[in-house]
Amino acid sequence: MSSTGSSLPRLRQSELTFGLLMMFLSVFLSPIVDIFSKLAATTIPPAEVTAARFIFQWLFALPMLALRGQWGRWSLRRSGVHAIRAGVLTLSMVSFVTTLQVMEVADAIAIFFVEPIMLTILSSIFLKETIGWRRYTACAVGFFGAMLIIQPSFEQVGFVALLPVVTALCVAVYVMITRVVSHSEDAWPMQFQTGLWGMAICLILLAIGHGSGSPIIASVIPDGTAMAYLLGVGVTAAASGILTVHAYRAAPASTLAPLQYFEIVSATIFGWLVFHNFPDLIKWAGIFIIMASGLYILWRERRFASRPVSDTSETTFAP
Repeated sequence: MSSTGSSLPRLRQSELTFGLLMMFLSVFLSPIVDIFSKLAATTIPPAEVTAARFIFQWLFALPMLALRGQWGRWSLRRSGVHAIRAGVLTLSMVSFVTTLQVMEVADAIAIFFVEPIMLTILSSIFLKETIGWRRYTACAVGFFGAMLIIQPSFEQVGFVALLPVVTALCVAVYVMITRVVSHSEDAWPMQFQTGLWGMAICLILLAIGHGSGSPIIASVIPDGTAMAYLLGVGVTAAASGILTVHAYRAAPASTLAPLQYFEIVSATIFGWLVFHNFPDLIKWAGIFIIMASGLYILWRERRFASRPVSDTSETTFAP
């Protein structure tokens, strides 16, 4: 009896350690998706880069559905909801890749991390979650940090510097819808439908943009180098997503969420190694303010809420 009781805590501790390891690997790998996206976007339009990401997500979800015996569990009845989710996600990805064409990876990712702040506000409005003045204050502080990064970038690249905010808003809406749907659907069927609808939306956009000369949606035939970059986008995005799924299955979301901010650090490292870009002091101040406000919000959610607003049962799509 005592051996059973003592083995259970060890098992839970091993699961927690495994979950933390999976999340660490995921956030370490995630900026590589953006590095490949930035490299691909020099010759490939953002809609086509986004399509490659969705195609690989869909291809990776297919065998997982078969292995888990969930092939017939994805619901046509909810296809409309999943199409909306995929549409919002497509807009977020296209906006972010468009940003990466002219902006440093670390800066764009740092601005994107106002997403938990936006999710907090949207959840209080639409999901009627109780949010106190402390978290609202943290949201305001986080937006101030984002402005410290946006302001010099805005002077350099114009309104494109605001696109990571659009990405953050779209992902917040996506996560909020996912939270509602995830109560009755499993993660892998949801990923399958998201990939399927996202792929379809991107292909429609590329068909509309074909021959238009649009730098965002005009389809092009990639050369060998660009194809390698697209392959890198798809494989690393799929791998990061799978690692995140395993992380959330092994450990609570409230425990894993703070690790997501390590993505800013890894993005800075990879951005410096590949593009020789490094944030200046003002941008670092903005990064630390965003991280501090986001971590405070997570701490308040963990302390006072049974389920944080950032908690979903499906992989969230960091850009």
